[in-house]
Amino acid sequence: MSLPTAASASGPLRLRSAAQAGAPAKYGSGDPRRPGLCGEIVAAVMRIDPGLRIEGLDQAVPLRRLELMLSAGELDVFFCLLKSEHRHPLMRYLPVPLYRIAHVLAMRSDDERVPRSWDELRAFARRHPLLLAQGTKLASTLQVADVAFQDTARSDREALQMLVKGRTAAVYGQDVNLREAARGAGLEGQVRIGPQVFEEETQYAVVSRRLPEPVVERLTERLRQLSASGEIARLAERYR
Repeated sequence: MSLPTAASASGPLRLRSAAQAGAPAKYGSGDPRRPGLCGEIVAAVMRIDPGLRIEGLDQAVPLRRLELMLSAGELDVFFCLLKSEHRHPLMRYLPVPLYRIAHVLAMRSDDERVPRSWDELRAFARRHPLLLAQGTKLASTLQVADVAFQDTARSDREALQMLVKGRTAAVYGQDVNLREAARGAGLEGQVRIGPQVFEEETQYAVVSRRLPEPVVERLTERLRQLSASGEIARLAERYR
C-alpha cells in the first residue's frame, strides 16, 4: 500500500497499523467483551471519522519489530506506546495523551514480601532479579534506577506463568497489562499485584515520520475529540 497523500487528508483514507503481540490488555485478549483497550481506541477513532480506515490490527507484531516498521515507514500509525529516548528518532508521538499506566510488582499470592520503595526494590532485586517482558521500555526505567532484572519473558503472560512455577520471585510491569495477563492465564488466585506504584507514565499514539502533515493533523484532531468527550477515559476505566 502506498503512503497516504496530503490530498487524502480530508477524504477517504486508509492507514496501515498492527496489533502488539503479547499485550492482551492492548490488543486481542480473546474476550469479546474486552477486545483490548488500544483496539477499542482505534475503533472509536474510525467511528467519528467514517472516511478513515485503520487496517492491520489482525496482524500481531512483537514490540521491537513494531518500532522498526514505524521507522521504515511500513506502518503509518500505532496505538499505544510509552515515550522513550530511543523511540523519538524512529517515530513521531501525537500530542494527545491516551491513558496512564503504573509500574507495579507482581508476586505469588503466598509471598508476603512487599517492596515499597526504590531502595527496597533494589535490595530485593540484588537477591532476586526482577522479570519483565522483552522489548518493553520498562527495562530502561530499571536500568536508570539500578535495579537488577532479566527481560527474558516473551510476554507478561509468560512472565506470570514463570512466576507461579517458581522460576522468578517477582515480575515488574504495567498494572493494566499484568492484570489482564493474570486474568487471561487464569492466575488471578495465584498472583498478587502489589499496591506500590514505582512510576507512572502515559501511553500515546505514534505515527511514521513519513506521514504527511495533513494526515497527522487529522489523526490528532480525532484523538482530541475523543479525549474531550471523555470517551478515551471511559474506555481506559474498563481495563483497570
